[in-house]
Amino acid sequence: MTEAAGDLNLERLLADALRPIDPPEDLATRMEATLSAIAEQAAARLETWADELSEGELEALRDPRNWVRPVAAVAVGGAAAGALVLVELRRRRRPGGLRLSTQRLLRELR
Repeated sequence: MTEAAGDLNLERLLADALRPIDPPEDLATRMEATLSAIAEQAAARLETWADELSEGELEALRDPRNWVRPVAAVAVGGAAAGALVLVELRRRRRPGGLRLSTQRLLRELR
């Protein structure tokens, strides 16, 4: 193989590899549903765990070593809820950037 043919082949391979790929149209909906389910499950798990506590277990919660389960549930639920907010903000973002959005807002106020 000549050097020119090798360069051409490499360029074509790189162009094919770096071609943008559009995500599936239902990706945002699926991600939103998954994150909502995770947040709801974490809250339900934390609620169930809190309801099952006896007096002795409540007393044991004063020891920070026993805080693993509630902290993990709060962290997972919080992360899922935060990601859900980011997905929603990104979905609502208008094309055109800040300048175009500001101009639209000023036109609407007049």
